[in-house]
Amino acid sequence: QVQLVESGGGLVQAGGSLRLSCAASGRAFRSYTMGWFRQAPGKEREFVAAISWSGGRTYLANSVKGRFTISRDNAKNTGDLQMNNLRPEDTAVYYCAAGPQGSYYDTRGYDYWGQGTQVTVSS
Repeated sequence: QVQLVESGGGLVQAGGSLRLSCAASGRAFRSYTMGWFRQAPGKEREFVAAISWSGGRTYLANSVKGRFTISRDNAKNTGDLQMNNLRPEDTAVYYCAAGPQGSYYDTRGYDYWGQGTQVTVSS
């Protein structure tokens, strides 16, 4: 069993930065792919970024490439999403997720989810 808790969301002006963190409980987290998804009001939850269990492979949605970076520290059971040059269209609730090796871009590839943290980018 893995429990995930996100933190670091908030209100920021366009062009600003935020760093989201995901704290995990359970040793199984270290063997799971970790992903970040987001959901804006009235829209489906969408893939943002993912990182393999070892941290050796990372994946980013085209919309965030060059602006967001995903990382993890298995020794601390944590993962981060560094978000730079934020845009109003990045406004959403951001979710951390973890799961066995599967389709990293698909919500069905993840078994465990955090409660989400709100990110609001003002223009």
